[in-house]
Amino acid sequence: MRKNYTLIPVLILALLLNVKVQAQVTSSTFEISKNLDIFATMYKELNNNYVDELNHGELVKAGIDGLLEKLDPYTVFISEADVEDYTFMTTGQYGGIGALIHKQGDYVVVSEPYEGSPAQKAGLIPGDRILKVNDRDAKGKSVSDVSTVLKGEPGTKLSIQILRENSSNPQMIEVVREKVSIPNVAHFLTLDENIGYIKLTGFTQNSGKEVKDAFLKLRENPKLRGLIIDLRDNGGGLMNEAVNIANLFVKKGELIVSTKGKTPDRNKSYKTLLQPVDTDIPIVVLVNSFSASASEIVAGALQDLDRAVIIGERTFGKGLVQNIIPLTYNTQMKVTVAKYYIPSGRCIQAIDYAHKDSSGAVTKIPDSLVNTFKTRSGRLVYDGGGISPDIEAEQPEISNISVSLITKYLIFDYANKFKRENAEIKPAAEFEITPEIYADFVNWLHDKDYDYVTRSERMLAELKKTAENEKYFDELSAEFAQLESKMMHNKQADLEKFSPEIKSLLRSEIVSRYYYQKGRVEAQVTEDPEIKKAREVLLDKELYTGILGSVGYGLNK
Repeated sequence: MRKNYTLIPVLILALLLNVKVQAQVTSSTFEISKNLDIFATMYKELNNNYVDELNHGELVKAGIDGLLEKLDPYTVFISEADVEDYTFMTTGQYGGIGALIHKQGDYVVVSEPYEGSPAQKAGLIPGDRILKVNDRDAKGKSVSDVSTVLKGEPGTKLSIQILRENSSNPQMIEVVREKVSIPNVAHFLTLDENIGYIKLTGFTQNSGKEVKDAFLKLRENPKLRGLIIDLRDNGGGLMNEAVNIANLFVKKGELIVSTKGKTPDRNKSYKTLLQPVDTDIPIVVLVNSFSASASEIVAGALQDLDRAVIIGERTFGKGLVQNIIPLTYNTQMKVTVAKYYIPSGRCIQAIDYAHKDSSGAVTKIPDSLVNTFKTRSGRLVYDGGGISPDIEAEQPEISNISVSLITKYLIFDYANKFKRENAEIKPAAEFEITPEIYADFVNWLHDKDYDYVTRSERMLAELKKTAENEKYFDELSAEFAQLESKMMHNKQADLEKFSPEIKSLLRSEIVSRYYYQKGRVEAQVTEDPEIKKAREVLLDKELYTGILGSVGYGLNK
């Protein structure tokens, strides 16, 4: 019988490779065991010999944080106390009173109750200072401390002692906690009778259904000619919801995103599973530098498939996928398990966390390593740094005086004063800051502290310091004094110079006192230059098709 000797070298090679793999696994296992043994031995001796008593929970938590700090910022340990917060990030639901809060002075203050929330039903309003919660003093407590106490099982009661602005008498308010659900679609509306607008703020469970319901409602308008999906400041969330949203506008079976990880089970492709709602309506997606994760999947997939025009700033460039892994004692770990790739094949990760420079800092992926890809119609797109918009629309930098008025809560406080003095205002889209209202605001600021340093003053101070260090200052001192005199900011002049910007901020804040988040959105869209540009693109078929090329959805009809 003839022997098959040709198989012998192959078998030997396979055995050698298997031995090599086993050796690598054994080596890795040994390294893990060795270092865990070192850590356990060290901790035991520390506990036996250290002069003071150890806080074991605090020390081990610090050790875990230090370990994970060497990886990326998205891989984190979740303590039992923080589990509910992470549940909220995926479900959009939590047990509590339903209000935004912030720290102002020694106390935490109500920023804004959600419309229809337990906080609103109980009568809490923006500006209410929280003095006590269930007889526990809240003075000096952080936002996190107070938030933890306000949350709890739906149906349970809460006693909150508050001090209302313009009052010297504290009052007690009883609130019954409920299951609070924060909608992903903050608002949707029709602009100028023919352009639909959807403001999407998150990607928790059911965000795809929320967008579908909003779009179907908008499409009841027979004059609808285009759709704006606003993903600005949307940090993302669940990947499957990003796929569901893209599925509304592209045909069944389209690849939206794929993932690649260390193990084969992390290598997956996610395609649209359902029949779309509308593959023809022109779409613009608005993004900025805070659009990340699932927002980038939606924007990137619609760009790669030539289904939408992207307007705004380059997106954040996350490009990484996290899973929640349960640990012992009701703790969890959120860990990066894969990178994701959008339909053209590009990964838009902007920062290379695996490689650090000599100082240990992470670096952005260099231009030399950026690769070129093509959309379905052949347009060039790139990896290595977020989604680059088809039309750049950089958001203007806010002035120093506006920053000061915001951070010192003066715009917030004036909006509260305005609400106390005015029972009602016009609808959100129609309300304006009149010259009389602005004059009243300026007069109200007269005895308020909102000093600030302008960028020009800061740069001049740096230049002056450099001149002193280099021994040039003495001969230039007169010129510096003259420049300082000319640059010295005049707050009254700045209130006039930057009045359009300040009026816009005031308008948004005042409107929210009457119409909550929806009103804020309605006010902002009326004066948003990027929304104006989006509308121009959607109403100009030649411009829209020129950007997307000839193979985009519905463009050959």
